[in-house]
Amino acid sequence: MSLRVAFDLDGVFADLGAHLDEPTGDAASASGSSHPYETTHLKRAGRDVWDRLAATSNFWESLREIEPGSLRQLAELARERRWEVIFLTSRPSTEGDTVQIQSQRWLERHGYPLPSLFVTRGSRGRIAAALSLDVVVDDNPENCLDVAMESKARAILVWRGQAEVVPENATRLGIGAVSTVVECLGLLDEADRSRGHERGFVKSLRRALGRAAGKMSS
Repeated sequence: MSLRVAFDLDGVFADLGAHLDEPTGDAASASGSSHPYETTHLKRAGRDVWDRLAATSNFWESLREIEPGSLRQLAELARERRWEVIFLTSRPSTEGDTVQIQSQRWLERHGYPLPSLFVTRGSRGRIAAALSLDVVVDDNPENCLDVAMESKARAILVWRGQAEVVPENATRLGIGAVSTVVECLGLLDEADRSRGHERGFVKSLRRALGRAAGKMSS
């Protein structure tokens, strides 16, 4: 049976940070936004920043890849290992084409052909359960917690900050953390190759993530 994996975009593959200004005063808390994507990223940007980005035609196609070549590596692995991959995002709309079309073109431009992508407003955990996903990779601890609590999927947190400040809830719920996408792909490949062995995928992935956690804390 093929491995079913979902990947978030911003903070995992796409670099949104370069376009966000640091918040000043109470700009983030005063925005009144209830959009799940803005709620996360308004911690680093005020409403005026989002208004400017939203007015930019096809803005989501302008981002750079955080780890150049990582999407191409994922595409090659997915084809070799016969993974079923879907990309998840809650990006808000901008001028130009729809978020889905912009994001699909961006993925293709960076080496992932024929991407399957879903623009969501709901819980990642419920999506993981509905799609019977095996793994969800995300840079947002809250999304990973949703996955851990609302589905049978294994959540992997791409944590680019300091290892010692990985959220405690994530650690307690057994959410694995990696520092790069390339590292994550290596662990998924290793665990998938263990299918059919005595350990199986889940046990192998848990062991691999344990080693990764040890490296992050050392």
